[in-house]
Amino acid sequence: MFPTHVIATRPFSDQTPGTSGLRKRTSVFQQPHYLENFVQALLDEAALPAGSTLVVGGDGRFFNREATHTIVRMAAANGITHVVVGRGGLLSTPAASHLIRRGAAGGIILSASHNPGGPEGDFGVKYNAANGGPAPESFTNAVAARAAALASYRITDLPPYTLDLIGRQQVGHLTLDVVDPVSAYADLMASLFDFDAIRALFANGFRLRMDSMHAITGPYAVEILERRLGAPSGTVINAVPLPDFGGGHPDPNLTYAQELVEEMFGPDALDFGAASDGDGDRNMILGRRFFVTPSDSLAVLAANATLVPGYRNGLVGVARSMPTSAAVDAVASTLGIPCFETPTGWKFFGNLLDAGRITLCGEESFGTGSNHVREKDGLWAVLFWLNVIAVRRQSVEEIVRAHWGRFGRNYYTRYDYDAVPTEAANGVMAHLRAQLDALPQRALGGRTVRAADDFVYTDPMDGSTSTRQGIRILFEDGARIVYRLSGTGTEGATIRLYIERRETAPERLDMETADALRDLVATALSVAEIVERTGRTAPTVMT
Repeated sequence: MFPTHVIATRPFSDQTPGTSGLRKRTSVFQQPHYLENFVQALLDEAALPAGSTLVVGGDGRFFNREATHTIVRMAAANGITHVVVGRGGLLSTPAASHLIRRGAAGGIILSASHNPGGPEGDFGVKYNAANGGPAPESFTNAVAARAAALASYRITDLPPYTLDLIGRQQVGHLTLDVVDPVSAYADLMASLFDFDAIRALFANGFRLRMDSMHAITGPYAVEILERRLGAPSGTVINAVPLPDFGGGHPDPNLTYAQELVEEMFGPDALDFGAASDGDGDRNMILGRRFFVTPSDSLAVLAANATLVPGYRNGLVGVARSMPTSAAVDAVASTLGIPCFETPTGWKFFGNLLDAGRITLCGEESFGTGSNHVREKDGLWAVLFWLNVIAVRRQSVEEIVRAHWGRFGRNYYTRYDYDAVPTEAANGVMAHLRAQLDALPQRALGGRTVRAADDFVYTDPMDGSTSTRQGIRILFEDGARIVYRLSGTGTEGATIRLYIERRETAPERLDMETADALRDLVATALSVAEIVERTGRTAPTVMT
């Protein structure tokens, strides 16, 4: 038996998890005791029974390996006897969810998702429960309280071991299984999708480009798209995960996936383009000179689900985060299935998925998923699209335009104002809240306000309530404006502004989004006084 040390420490005042775990600058996590304090608080609150299995892995960003070793040593010190780690400490977030669901009591995932990496970038730690999904708010609130009172943590000296060789190692009293981070996930995808049909698509000359942004999805995409499905070598670009994501910003949108966007909108555009983010849970879908909004993507997949083997029996229900456009609502209404509206954060879908109330779910922040895991899943969404294309034998643009013709089009945009000084961002939200009672029946920009509120969600499964989830201005004609502060940044605050209006007239389904929403954008900026209160004359990112 190797010695366990009880290390005296002091609480840190900033260890309150956000939307998806604790995210800070990498340098913050590298402070003495900082990572250890938070991990101890996680393990204390998880209180895993003796003999439990813990899954550990991350997206490979800077400090991933060191943090993995620390967590293995702390797990052993806290009575955990079995740890499963992805080779090299690597696991995409959906792959980690899948491994947890195969019998683990929980998992610790190391990622700051779509945030930049490297010594000057960001790092993150989150806990996923036995269902494979992010821990609920009740757990993260308890972790924050525990971290704020922590006086010591436990860590064990272990004999030498390696994270780089697949197989089982007995490390003192700890059984350490180092697993191939790709194979189990690839097998899961093969069980859901018609790989023969997708393989035939490539054999017939279908051209695809997948940008993994030097993030964790690279090895998964190469294994599935190139090796198992026969896409030409080089289909996956930026396929090697790097600690700093090659100096890029691993967020799959029109701003940061510039190399892919230029190719897909260039003179020799391919048939299909896709990108995924730092930890592999987000996706962007492009057709030839055609961008699919994440909200439309969720709606199209829901409408075509029965074309895919894993969903051939239909959907029991769907869910979307409140800021996500209502495009999927129209599909659910036509299919006669429920559509749930939840706060932002994948954890809110977990209870619905576990109860069998929904099959597909999604967020406008480029996240889509289903009941196959309890996380959003970028590569899964790409394969779903390829399966639909292979069956329908239509282009991405043709599929989306046919969808609009049947269900109508939700013109939709999101403005992100990143790293706004916290005081200014809070001032914007306070200014909006002060207007809520006076807004109903008021005319704004030629529209009449039907209702205005600060979204409150009561979970239909456990009755828990989440307040202040975003300010909504809802108009009589169905248009809406939503404002919220994001919990995924590490500097200042991010103000997100969402604007949407629905159109069903056939002659008005082909407008430019900027033209369709110009008046609503002006109204949204004016009501919130964003320019005046933040000094920002333009968003950091617009999607």
